[in-house]
Amino acid sequence: MLADQALAQKKNCMACHAVEKKIVGPSYKDVSKKYAGQNANAKLVTKIMKGGAGVWGAVPMPANPQVSQAEAEALAKWVLTQ
Repeated sequence: MLADQALAQKKNCMACHAVEKKIVGPSYKDVSKKYAGQNANAKLVTKIMKGGAGVWGAVPMPANPQVSQAEAEALAKWVLTQ
């Protein structure tokens, strides 16, 4: 399974996020910094699958029904290593 930027592109994550700069949502590097030293994998998996709002400002992150549990886990792990 892809567990990197290719998976993020395939699942349309890169439409709103980039590795190093804010687009609509925060950069993956900023997400990684924010959650450094925390056990945030499960939190990010939930946000990837169900969406969320308020953590990074007023723009909500929509749910991504295209992402399976395993893919969300791989994406969260990858994001936290940026």
